[in-house]
Amino acid sequence: MANAENFEAQTYRKVDVRLLWFLFLCYIMAYLDRVNVGFAKLQMLKDLSLSDAAFASGAGIFFIGYFFFEVPSNILLKKFGARIWIARIMISWGIISSCMIFVKGEWSFYGVRFLLGLAEAGFFPGIIFYLTLWYPSKLRSVRTAWFVSAIAVSGVIGNPISGWIMDKLSGVSNLEGWQWLFLAEGIPSLIVGFWVILYLESSIAEAKWLTNEEKALLENNLQAEDVHKTEHKISDAFASGKVWVLCAIYFTLMIGLYGIAFWLPTIVKAFGVKGYFDVGLITAIPYAVAVVGMMILSRHSDKTGERRLHYVANVTAGAVGLILSGVFASNAIWAVLFLSIGTLGVIGSMPLFWPLPSAFLAGTAAAAGIGIVNSVGNLGGYVGPNIPIWVKEVSSDPSAALYVIAGLLMIGAILTLFFIPKSLRVRVGG
Repeated sequence: MANAENFEAQTYRKVDVRLLWFLFLCYIMAYLDRVNVGFAKLQMLKDLSLSDAAFASGAGIFFIGYFFFEVPSNILLKKFGARIWIARIMISWGIISSCMIFVKGEWSFYGVRFLLGLAEAGFFPGIIFYLTLWYPSKLRSVRTAWFVSAIAVSGVIGNPISGWIMDKLSGVSNLEGWQWLFLAEGIPSLIVGFWVILYLESSIAEAKWLTNEEKALLENNLQAEDVHKTEHKISDAFASGKVWVLCAIYFTLMIGLYGIAFWLPTIVKAFGVKGYFDVGLITAIPYAVAVVGMMILSRHSDKTGERRLHYVANVTAGAVGLILSGVFASNAIWAVLFLSIGTLGVIGSMPLFWPLPSAFLAGTAAAAGIGIVNSVGNLGGYVGPNIPIWVKEVSSDPSAALYVIAGLLMIGAILTLFFIPKSLRVRVGG
């Protein structure tokens, strides 16, 4: 028995070493290209004569393109295989992100952001689905956390780098700092996209680095889990009430994620921080806290097999953190501390959330269901950046937007508590 357990642990460790760091790298590229516009905003609004409202619309319109192509993209990933389809996604978004340097005004800004959403659609849910092809649910929260932690790590590493680029390269070769930012962070995505073709396998069967015994173990574990799942067809995903409840919950989470991501540099700059590099260093703090907290939460969730209450508790703590960051907005140290709790409440909840759809969906239904949840939920990415603009119309309190986002996160927590069944949990016994 001990030998069998050791063999299983060694096999999954082998899969971890092969896949997780690479998927992590891919998502860092994706997330930087998606949210670096929040940093570029500090320069490009003046250069392009854009209003805050135009910026919020352009930042959010990404998710409209994302919405329309998300489910088809995930189904095509299942058809063509992860290696080809993820490479296609990364190469196309790297090219389009680099083309942001040609933006000249409001409408070209909207157009490129919309195309970027079309190009990137399917990447995140594609990877979430890809993980279901290798790991059973009982092992997936921590693995998802390693992948999702790229969001936080991209903030820790990417924000100071973004600030440095805008500080040091502004004016070089007649390009503004924000143009260099899009170019310097778009080209690496293109390179990694070609690397995907050479490195990634679409399934366990293709993995030449696994022995036949290791492949059999992985396949048997997945097949044993699929026996307990009730929904397998595309139509099952669309007809499932649980899928649509998860859409609503994820919608509130994405409002929090992108409300923070697109406006955090502006919030920190309002503290009186001068240089872009210094803004980047301070905005890295909440993301660093999120990395550590996310891993602790995910390990505990995997150990207990419980997702629902972990999600509710963490999101609630995040909502309270955002409220207190607004209350203490005049004190930079306290504000950053509570923003860190708020950021952990949002980012740290993602690996607790994503094992839920695959707890009852299998096969094509899993690909479609994960795509539905991500596409509908990510419309919150359009709402989140616009909340500060909309709230400004009815309140002069600069922290009012944080309170609204916190309230929406609490709605998501309530939906999770009352509409996600207690029985929807991981089978820790295998």
